[in-house]
Amino acid sequence: MGQSAERVLEYNPFSYDIHDDPYPTYRRLRDEAPVYHNPELGFFTLSRWDDVWTATRDWETFSSAQGVTIEHGKSRIPMMILMDPPDHARLRGLVSRAFTPKRIADMEPAIRELMHQYADAVGKAAEFDAVEAIANRLPMDAISTMLGVPEGQRERLRDLGNRMSFREPGNPTPPTSAREASREFAAEIPPLIEARRREPQDDLISALLAAEVEREDGQADRLTPEELFGFVQLLNFAGNETTAKLLSTALYWLWRYPEQRQILADEPAMIAPAIEEMLRYDTPSQYQGRVATRDVELHGVRIPEGSRVLLVTGAANRDERRFDDPDRLDVRRDLSTHLSFGWGHHLCLGKSLARLELRVALEAILSQWPEYEIEIERAERIHGGNVQRGFSKLPLRV
Repeated sequence: MGQSAERVLEYNPFSYDIHDDPYPTYRRLRDEAPVYHNPELGFFTLSRWDDVWTATRDWETFSSAQGVTIEHGKSRIPMMILMDPPDHARLRGLVSRAFTPKRIADMEPAIRELMHQYADAVGKAAEFDAVEAIANRLPMDAISTMLGVPEGQRERLRDLGNRMSFREPGNPTPPTSAREASREFAAEIPPLIEARRREPQDDLISALLAAEVEREDGQADRLTPEELFGFVQLLNFAGNETTAKLLSTALYWLWRYPEQRQILADEPAMIAPAIEEMLRYDTPSQYQGRVATRDVELHGVRIPEGSRVLLVTGAANRDERRFDDPDRLDVRRDLSTHLSFGWGHHLCLGKSLARLELRVALEAILSQWPEYEIEIERAERIHGGNVQRGFSKLPLRV
């Protein structure tokens, strides 16, 4: 074959090559197969902005009720992320009574104090692992502070969360270690809820226990024990995973593009809007799984009813049909919309907390270590499910 012969287009989100750099494959998906079918793993993909944007908002056609990954079916635990309206609207309305903007904003002093503690622990070390020292710690410590999780339990939950998401090369099925970690993680939650049921405190679990809305019949509607368990588990896992991965990825790309890092070091007020660009550029949650509730014809391809469909957010956020020069990180980009927090009724409830954590973390890091270097030959990427862009090890030389 001549050198110009191109490889057959193949997209497997569990491939370690895709974890290392999915973006050339995403470009080919958008250009050559905007509706791509992987018969071996049993899914279709949408990769262009307009298609992912439309499908994300069309819950009647692309349902979340059968899970949001490739490998999951319907969950026995009621979670908002695995619901469609009207069930989703009811549950979101209840938890929103406790997970308020004010409660999140009030977390800023605590998050700044956590960053001070991490910096003190690093001390005057010439090198440290940014994942172990900061990125894996901050999201779990922040959400645990909100929920009221004891400090001695947080590291175990963090470790279990990382083990739950691990996948072997090319295999969507959770290995035995991930399934066992999931069972252990779930067992940690009920005692926390029961402790707050007996003795309410000024924390999120207590607020969730007390949250209620008035039904049409005038009776109070409250979270069931199963719904409360599901939301606390979701916050502990999802609230940790995505933010931790984005922080490590942001540090990596700001090192790769030092002129962009310098802008943020010189103008800390730019960090908040720059976070939106970093979310667009390399989102930690690369795709969201849906199930087609009817036959869909798109770009000449038929997606049969009942098919698993991946909305590839990571590809849509780099679509040149939507963004100018999308493969360039530009912290000054005028960015009004991206899909990294979802949209519509599945717009991420924890988006404000994630933005707050990232802003405070980057402000502290760029203030204290504005010219950090990364020992890239010793960095290690994570290998998980749809939350797959991030690092498990990122050595910083300061």
